[in-house]
Amino acid sequence: MSLSPILVITTGGTIDKQYFDALSEYQIVESVIPRLLETARVAHPFRVVELLRKDSLDFTDEDRALIAATIAGAPESHVVITHGTDTMTETAAAIEHIEGKTVVLCGALAPARFAESDAAFNLGMAFACCQSARPGVWITMSGSVFDGLKVRKDREAGKFVAR
Repeated sequence: MSLSPILVITTGGTIDKQYFDALSEYQIVESVIPRLLETARVAHPFRVVELLRKDSLDFTDEDRALIAATIAGAPESHVVITHGTDTMTETAAAIEHIEGKTVVLCGALAPARFAESDAAFNLGMAFACCQSARPGVWITMSGSVFDGLKVRKDREAGKFVAR
């Protein structure tokens, strides 16, 4: 049996942030996603495209159109997008029209470079969901899988909840 390859699109967000002490701020740097997948010994075929390096609060309509065009033009029918959690649902809504693809967005509430980050777990959940869910847009965060169009981020609770 041949495994359908997964396209992994990185867009920035907390998952790829690094803290620069001298600057007292976080910056999005080169994506850590390829290293996370290597460390996890992911054997499933995948391809990584580093598309953006932005905080999702800074995403524009053009950024979301670029994400949609990248998905639509890709030969892969299974796609994982690493994304900032603040506007993940907006991107889900912007790509819902793409047919025949299973797209899973994931992110992290703490940078992947932190020892106690949720990044690796959320990325693993996204890989599993991408392989088992029907075509559509999904969000995996904190051990749960959500319909990407029926979820919201509860900022006070620090988690995603179905709506």
